[in-house]
Amino acid sequence: MANIKSAQKRIKVIEKKTMQNRMIKSALKTTIKKFLTAVAAGNAEEAKVEFKATARALDMAAGKGVIHKNKAARAKSRLATKLTALNA
Repeated sequence: MANIKSAQKRIKVIEKKTMQNRMIKSALKTTIKKFLTAVAAGNAEEAKVEFKATARALDMAAGKGVIHKNKAARAKSRLATKLTALNA
């Protein structure tokens, strides 16, 4: 444990931010899983709705710095490819 007051504060702040980032990342994984299950079930309408939610969650996570913006773009591209393959 740190002895300096500013270091103690940094530890508390980092713990709080880590928990927030973990919450965002967990919610993101959940939305991606919902989309993938809709695609696996062959439900195009549900997959379309879930894709919008997933894209929004990816953009939000990238905007907050939880994931890199290029990773978000790559994930959206791959999910969009799965969605178009389902519709074709």
